[in-house]
Amino acid sequence: MSNSFIEILKAVFLGIVEGITEWLPISSTGHMLLVDEFITLNTSDAFKEMFFVVIQLGAILAVLLLFWNKMFPFQFKDKSQPVVRKDTFSLWMKVVVACIPGAAVTLLFDDYIEAHFHTPQVIAGALIVYGIAFILVENWNKKRMPAVKNLEDITYKTAFIIGLFQVLSIVPGTSRSGSTIVGALLIGVSRVAAAEFTFFLAVPVMFGLSAIKILKFGLSFTGTELVILGVGTVVAFLVSVLVIKFLMGYIKKHDFKIFGWYRIAMGILVILILGF
Repeated sequence: MSNSFIEILKAVFLGIVEGITEWLPISSTGHMLLVDEFITLNTSDAFKEMFFVVIQLGAILAVLLLFWNKMFPFQFKDKSQPVVRKDTFSLWMKVVVACIPGAAVTLLFDDYIEAHFHTPQVIAGALIVYGIAFILVENWNKKRMPAVKNLEDITYKTAFIIGLFQVLSIVPGTSRSGSTIVGALLIGVSRVAAAEFTFFLAVPVMFGLSAIKILKFGLSFTGTELVILGVGTVVAFLVSVLVIKFLMGYIKKHDFKIFGWYRIAMGILVILILGF
């Protein structure tokens, strides 16, 4: 097989990993970096750094497809008069508020984090720590009812607090969805509302990060690099559609503890692999 075809197969596999791990609270970046330790893309480091972020756009497009009716802030009653859906517009304003802490920290510390924390040891530690957090929070929540049951009931204050928790996800292995969901559960948001707000929050965050990474990389793609990026993104989109549907059905009947146990097991496995 040609080298280009092998790289495309790697992109397919990475797209599958991204599609599964982006929405389950188990850290997509952490898994992608771990997979790269064993299945390395034979591209420049600059392209690989950009690829691991921009491939997530496929996952975001899956969210837009499945939640378009909830996310689109305009309603067309006739062909010429769009009407603003106030509840949806207000929700997007809360998302903007939630994005502020993460955007500030990313702009200030992203390069430093990438240089010093993108290691298997850090990923393993974050997987275990937040796995334990999920289990503890879910056990605590058994004794209380959520104060915020629906997505529409999230206030600006609640959104900002969730945004503060999202800052934690700058460390690989934490999980963007994991940190925001843990934070939301802690302050009394229901599982379904926490997951849905995470989906909303991911849209501007991932578009913003992708734009930064593409601008940093430049537009000088080779033909092979464009194919690798395109294939990975499309696969991530297709897998994400299935995973989001699974997750929303699952959390209506179950808690998040299974993901906590998975994180702990995965973190221990990484430590054992490093040890041997």
